[in-house]
Amino acid sequence: MVQFTVLAFLALPLVNAIPGPVPTPPGVPSTTSAENELAGLTVAPPGSQDGYARDKFPHWINQGHKCDTREVVLARDGEDVVQNHDCSPTSGTWYSPYDGKTWTKKSELDIDHVVPLSNAWKSGAADWTTDQRETLANDLENPQLVAVTSSVNRQKRDDGPEDWRPPLASYHCTYAKMWVRVKSVYNLTITEDEKSALVDMLDTC
Repeated sequence: MVQFTVLAFLALPLVNAIPGPVPTPPGVPSTTSAENELAGLTVAPPGSQDGYARDKFPHWINQGHKCDTREVVLARDGEDVVQNHDCSPTSGTWYSPYDGKTWTKKSELDIDHVVPLSNAWKSGAADWTTDQRETLANDLENPQLVAVTSSVNRQKRDDGPEDWRPPLASYHCTYAKMWVRVKSVYNLTITEDEKSALVDMLDTC
């Protein structure tokens, strides 16, 4: 694994300078594609929360080379990331696209499931197999996982875009496109309020 030299000034826990490149998860659709995919989603009331548990979506699974899903995303979304022999990042810089803050401590970061697992459960995943839920929870091919400021991720909780949006308004377009792509790939339903919020966010693109 290639390692990079981390500059000394990046040792600060929070950097307020101009950020580096904004991380872009794979599979973010164009605005036109997202609008078409949104139009094709089934609108339905949310299903029951009964039976939901996070452990029904096995996550942070082994991705090979001693790396789990979280570690892969941290390496993907960071700049100048150095990992030890167990794949754990020992240094690097991470720009959180949700709130525009830059961090140099992995402890300040969560890996957000763009479509929360609870939301997925209520929009179709309750009827899936465990293997199918594991695929969603560890999806590295679609824009379902992104490294963000942990406190912001915890403010989001399991809310959909009708109740929560990234604090950084300039990211609303990308966030909506990511959300729509994941719902489309996994054939998950959306509510009327959710669709309305997504339309509003895509209008900012």
